[in-house]
Amino acid sequence: MKLDVAIIGAGITGSALAYYLSKRGIKNIAVFEKQYVCSGSTGRCGGGIRQQWATPGNCRLAYRSVKHFEKLEQELGYPTEYYQGGYLLLAFTEEEKKQFEKNVLMQQKAGVPVRLISQSEIKKMFPYIKTDDVKIGTHCQTDGHANPMLVTQAYAEAAKKNGVKFHLFTEIKKIERRGEQITSISTETGDKFEVGVFFNAAGGYSADVAAMAGLEIPTRPQRHEILVTEPLKKFLDPLVISFHHHIYFRQTMHGSLVMGWGDDNEPYSHNTESSLEFLKVMSRQITKLVPAMKSVKIIRQWAGLYNMTPDAQPILGRMPGLSNYYQAVGYSGHGFMIAPAVTELMAELIDTGKTSIDISELTIDRFKGNQSFTLEKSVV
Repeated sequence: MKLDVAIIGAGITGSALAYYLSKRGIKNIAVFEKQYVCSGSTGRCGGGIRQQWATPGNCRLAYRSVKHFEKLEQELGYPTEYYQGGYLLLAFTEEEKKQFEKNVLMQQKAGVPVRLISQSEIKKMFPYIKTDDVKIGTHCQTDGHANPMLVTQAYAEAAKKNGVKFHLFTEIKKIERRGEQITSISTETGDKFEVGVFFNAAGGYSADVAAMAGLEIPTRPQRHEILVTEPLKKFLDPLVISFHHHIYFRQTMHGSLVMGWGDDNEPYSHNTESSLEFLKVMSRQITKLVPAMKSVKIIRQWAGLYNMTPDAQPILGRMPGLSNYYQAVGYSGHGFMIAPAVTELMAELIDTGKTSIDISELTIDRFKGNQSFTLEKSVV
C-alpha cells in the first residue's frame, strides 16, 4: 500500500498535522500510534498555553498558536475547555528579575500583551500567594489553558472526517530507506507501507524513531511529574509559574488543581513511574507559596516525558540529506501550547516547500559542528 504521508505519533503534533495537511487537500494520509490518541506526552501534560518565552522563536510560535486556540472549538466543532485566565510568572532573584524585564520587551515587540507587575500589585491581585520573597512578576491575560485530551481528540476527529486513517495500537518496527529517501515502513503486524513523506511526531520516542531510519537526533526523554487535587471552589484564574522553585499550578474547569515540578537532576530515560519524592517536594513548595493549600487533598499523580533538546527549543522541518523525512520533535515540555502553529507551518512546508514565517533558527542545522545556540530559559 502506498501512502502520500505517514505520520508517527498521535499526540497533539501528529493529530493536528494530519488535520492541517488534509485541510490543504492532501490525500492518503495515515497516522501510526503504538497506543491510542493522546496516550503519550500530550495526554500527560499540564495543559498550559503561554506566550511568555525567553526566545523569539518560541514566542512567535506561541503567539500564533493562541490565535488558533481562540477559534479552535468553532473550527473543529469540538469542546476544548480553552480558557484565557492568564499566566502569572514570579521572579524570586535579581537575576530572574533582569531576565523577566528583558523578556517582556522582546515579547511586547512580538505583539504579546504582557506586562511587568510589582510585588504589591501581585499581592493585591492574587492575595492567596505569599509574596514576601517575590521580586517582580509578569502577567499576560491572553495566556491560559485547555484540556490536552479534548484538543487532541478534536484535531484527530476533524482529520478523520477529512479522510485521514489512524492506525492505533500499531507500532512501527522497521523503516527502510534507499539513498536519500525513506521508502517504506513496516508495522508490528507485518503490514508494509510505501511512503511519499515520512513525519516524525513521536514525542518522547522521537530519537528511537529516527534511529530506525539510521539517523541520530539530539533529543532525549526526561520524566516530569504532575498531581491533581480534590476540586475546590473557583479561586485561581491564571496558571502560576515559579522557575526558581521549578513549579507551576493551575485550576481546572472542574475545580481541581493541577500542579507539576521539574527536577533538574532527573536522568534521561523513558521512565514514567510516579514517585513519593515528587509528592514530598511538590507539597513543600506549593504550601510555601500558597499556605492555604496545606489542607487540600491530593487525588492522584502521574508522570510523562519531556522530549528535551540541548537548547530546550524544538527541532522543526526537513532532515538534511533525506528528501522526504520531516520532524517536529524536542519541544522540551511545551509542545501542547505551540503545536497548532508548528503543525500548520509543517503542513505548509510539506505542501509548498516553504513556510509563511521563518523557522530556520529551529531546524536541526543549529546543532551542527561548533555553532552556538540560545538556551530557552523559561522552562519548568
